[in-house]
Amino acid sequence: MAKNNKKYDSSKKLKKAIVARWQLYLLLVLPLLYILIFAYIPMGGLVIAFKRYNVGLGIFGSPWVGLENFKKFFTSFKFPVLMKNTLTLSLYSLIASFPIPIIFALLLNAMTGKHYKKVIQTVTYIPYFISTVVMVGLIFQLLNDRSGLYGALYTFFTNKTAPSLLAKGELFKHIYVWSGIWQSTGYSAIIYIAALAGVDQSLHEAAEIDGASRFQRILYVDIPEILPTASIMLILAVGNIMNVGFEKVLLMQNTLNLNYSEIISTYVYKVGLASGITDFSLSTAIGMFNSVTNFTLLIIANWGSKKMSNSGIF
Repeated sequence: MAKNNKKYDSSKKLKKAIVARWQLYLLLVLPLLYILIFAYIPMGGLVIAFKRYNVGLGIFGSPWVGLENFKKFFTSFKFPVLMKNTLTLSLYSLIASFPIPIIFALLLNAMTGKHYKKVIQTVTYIPYFISTVVMVGLIFQLLNDRSGLYGALYTFFTNKTAPSLLAKGELFKHIYVWSGIWQSTGYSAIIYIAALAGVDQSLHEAAEIDGASRFQRILYVDIPEILPTASIMLILAVGNIMNVGFEKVLLMQNTLNLNYSEIISTYVYKVGLASGITDFSLSTAIGMFNSVTNFTLLIIANWGSKKMSNSGIF
């Protein structure tokens, strides 16, 4: 009886809070509708991963084939290539791009001139707003072996025609990752700069009185303070390890680097939409495998983070 009364009181309080601040709750309607329409309702279509989908028969009228589409993907000659390329790009990107924003935020926070700090932060933040299409266009223009900056400098110093970097599949991952780091470092550092702004200055003052250098204060004050934030960002990054940037990879692909640039997301697009014979069932099965893998990695990363640093996203 007492439990029922407590539930009634809590629901009553919630209703009062909603009525009192109805404008704020009204703002949640559009985001909730967006998530419902574009994230949850389409989940009903995942059933076609287990069917031989026929447009005429519809989702529920198509014949059930069980795990046939998954077996088709796992036994395909494309599977090891796709997994290798996807994991290579994602792990390379994670290892190279994760620590750089942290280091950049620490260095920026250590600067004394506020004016220069703002200028540097703004300059490094701007590239994030360059669209993917424009970014790939810049890469092509700069690395063009004849008319680009790379080709002009190579010819100027060697008096020879530059070899094409974009035609070498081995270099695809380096171009993809480091152009992404240049574009996103300033934006990714914002959350760490905000975390550093919340560090208690009395800790720095006490360390300075004890004779700690600026580097020692970064090492023993700043870094421990932002470790919980860094661990959360690492968990989220690991949870998206299979989601390599689809648009950028697709735009950078050509026939010469395809063996190094074909990843799961671009293959799903080609199988489901871009090929002559569309196979919606196979593309859905591949997409489901990708999502389940990401979810599993997210759970493992969160469990590991809670064990090591006692912080996680859930």
